[in-house]
Amino acid sequence: MSELLSEDVRALLLSRIKDVADYPQPGVMFKDITPLLADPKAFAALTQTLVELAVRYGATKIVGLEARGFILAAPVAVQAGVGFVPVRKAGKLPGATLAQSYALEYGTAEIEVHAEDLSAGDRVMVIDDVLATGGTAEASLSLIRRAGAEVAGVAVLMELSFLPGRAKLGAALGGAPLDALIVV
Repeated sequence: MSELLSEDVRALLLSRIKDVADYPQPGVMFKDITPLLADPKAFAALTQTLVELAVRYGATKIVGLEARGFILAAPVAVQAGVGFVPVRKAGKLPGATLAQSYALEYGTAEIEVHAEDLSAGDRVMVIDDVLATGGTAEASLSLIRRAGAEVAGVAVLMELSFLPGRAKLGAALGGAPLDALIVV
């Protein structure tokens, strides 16, 4: 996404992402974005870049994936003048929902969206912090389409290139773009 992210902004964002060794378990290098969120200049630069993508995608709704995707997606929706729709872990939303299960390394998980929040004619941009294995993002694309909406694109702050997320999303994207602002 180099045409949207200048080297200065890329360097700023990278400088605010902290590596935390052995979290949440030994052998994992966790990418902590809380220092980026705490820096108003870095957070604003990230938000503006994602707003530009939302406009490019022609998004009419922004979906944020639980939980850090909420933090990134909500200000993008406000600045882009479109609706924000949270995709939550199962059991967190009241009322009628659409649910989608997906595979984890050891077992399965399920996400949900309010059935009435997405509909035919919506062009939906999915935002999350990290693309790793792609399971949650793939499940969210299924939910969006089951609600009758169109996937306009997927944007992530960071893609972990050593994991199969991009490959897993390939067919599920259905031609929609996948943009990672930073690839590590």
